[in-house]
Amino acid sequence: MLAILRRTIATAAAGLVLAAGSSAHARPLELDDVAREGELRLLPERPDPEGYGYVSHVVIDEESLRDGVVRVHTCHQRLDPNARIVVLFNRERVRSIDIVRAEGVERAWVDGHRVELAGVQRGGTVCIDLRSRALDPLGEGRWRLHAGPLMRRYLDGYLPMEAQLRVSWPPGLLGVTAVEPAPQPGVRLQTAADGAHLNVIFAGRLSARWELQQRVPSDGAR
Repeated sequence: MLAILRRTIATAAAGLVLAAGSSAHARPLELDDVAREGELRLLPERPDPEGYGYVSHVVIDEESLRDGVVRVHTCHQRLDPNARIVVLFNRERVRSIDIVRAEGVERAWVDGHRVELAGVQRGGTVCIDLRSRALDPLGEGRWRLHAGPLMRRYLDGYLPMEAQLRVSWPPGLLGVTAVEPAPQPGVRLQTAADGAHLNVIFAGRLSARWELQQRVPSDGAR
């Protein structure tokens, strides 16, 4: 879920045809499906369901609340064809990066605080594990978790994409007090005792934010 990457760049190929995929439910992309620089458009449904998508799962434990370091598993799925794609991470926060899966990619490697992909074919996938100091303490048992910015760049604009951002923790440890963007058409939030899931369909540059509060155990649980 949380793209706990400070910057993620997934650039579409300059020759990419502005059209939806081959799904029976797809339709040609319209002007309202595409965002210009500086815009963020939330979309009630995906116009190109077989297009690029991003999945992230952040794991928080009690030690994370002390040192701010979380474990993150991310996947960039159904990539657009490109000679080169660079995924950047915040060099001040990242602790380790490992490529755990790469399909439809001629070469994938870690270079410092970035992952480099070369010869990316349409529909390719890359999955990355990392440890990152991504939790910012706010005091009084509160923390903030950031995701993004995430984008699907096309020339001077942005194509639609979907981000599935999941956070998990030991049952009863934390609760979600707010998310940004807030739930609305194109943004779905599900919460449980052991985590939460935020699903966003959008075009543009997305920077998501989670506000978390530590749960106070009941007297019977002490």
